[in-house]
Amino acid sequence: MTKLFIYAAAIIAGMSLSIEAAIGGALGERIGELESTYYIFIIGAMATFLVTLFFGKGNLKQIFTVPRWNLTGGLLGVVYLGLLVISVTLIGVGVSVTAVIVGQIVMSIIIEHFGLLGAQRIRLNANRLIAVGLLAVSFILIL
Repeated sequence: MTKLFIYAAAIIAGMSLSIEAAIGGALGERIGELESTYYIFIIGAMATFLVTLFFGKGNLKQIFTVPRWNLTGGLLGVVYLGLLVISVTLIGVGVSVTAVIVGQIVMSIIIEHFGLLGAQRIRLNANRLIAVGLLAVSFILIL
C-alpha cells in the first residue's frame, strides 16, 4: 500500500465521522442523545461482528491476555460519540467536529511527545506547535 492510499483512507475516515456526527445529532434530537449513541454502537457492533466473522484474521481469544488499559478503547469510544452527539445538537456539526479535531491533534501530539500508550515517540517541534496554533485559529474562525 502506498502512503497516498493510507492518507486517502484516513481522510475518508474523517469524512465519515462528520457524517456520523450529523446523523447522530439528528437522531439524538428525535430519540435522545444517549439513545442515539446506544443505537449507533449497537449497529456498529453488529456490522463489525459480520466483517470480523468473514474477514477477521486475528485471535480474539488474546483479549484475555492484553494489559487491562488496552481494553479502555470501547469506553472512550462511548465518551467520544456521546459527547459528539450532544454537542452537535447544541452547537452544530461544523463547530463540534472542528473542536473534536483540535482535541484529537492536541492529545495526539502529547501522546507522541511523551511516547505514551505504546506510541512512537515524536518530539514536539516548531511545525507541530504552529499547526496546533493554526487549528486553534480555525476553531475560533468557525465559531
